[in-house]
Amino acid sequence: MQEILQFFTNISDEFRLIFLVSGLVFFFFLEMVIPLFKMNYSKGKHALINITLTIITLIVNLLGAVLILSAVKYNETNGTGLLNLAEMPLWLYVIMGLILMDLIGAWLIHWIEHKIKWLWKFHLIHHTDPNVDVTSGLRHHPGENIFRLLFTTLAVFVTGASFGLVMMYQTISAFFAHLTHANIKMPHMLDKVLSYIFVTPHFHKIHHHYIQPHTDSNYGNIFSIWDHVFKTVTRVKNMDDIFYGIDTHMKLEEHSSIKNLLMIPFQNYRPPVGSKFN
Repeated sequence: MQEILQFFTNISDEFRLIFLVSGLVFFFFLEMVIPLFKMNYSKGKHALINITLTIITLIVNLLGAVLILSAVKYNETNGTGLLNLAEMPLWLYVIMGLILMDLIGAWLIHWIEHKIKWLWKFHLIHHTDPNVDVTSGLRHHPGENIFRLLFTTLAVFVTGASFGLVMMYQTISAFFAHLTHANIKMPHMLDKVLSYIFVTPHFHKIHHHYIQPHTDSNYGNIFSIWDHVFKTVTRVKNMDDIFYGIDTHMKLEEHSSIKNLLMIPFQNYRPPVGSKFN
């Protein structure tokens, strides 16, 4: 375990980029072999929209990296954070760190984004995707990335996670973003069993169903345990019942235009079926 933490402590930006791109390519082709849904769309054009949104947020991510590093150094200097309150085996330190960072840095901010109207309008861009595939995990508004990076920084402060553990968490998080959005079919029983601990492809696809209450459920990022603990789990009997998108933005020009996607948070709010915020 020490060697693994040391590896992530010294992980280079080049390796992380290779890992990210390799994961995208792997699941991109796997979608062609075992697709969950046969969707009639241009994968290339769809990928271009989602990847462009990610490129736009690169500056935000660079600023966020400075904040996260500052939080790590503060904890190292002051010995603060929950993980530093008591001695524990390294394996427990890693598991507890990953679970707690996933709660604060991912599940909590995701849940909040669905509960506060002006935050929802930024997160809404992610839900406008009518063709969820591996690139959909990259589909976020730059403004939303600011909120998520702030909560990731908060997670580091609260946990006292080391730099290596933070890098491990972010790498695993990137992998799960690919896995859970990929348009791949999982054996039903395997997906269901794993979904009691981890976020699985079918578990997360329910979150992308276009109407309530499914949209406001299954918030998990890596671990699904927080959804089970806070009773925010929704299931469907048949995955064929899933219909992607959000009922307020079903027109092509609204969900397939970079300009419109960036402007959605500043447009008038539209309540979806199910009376969100009404």
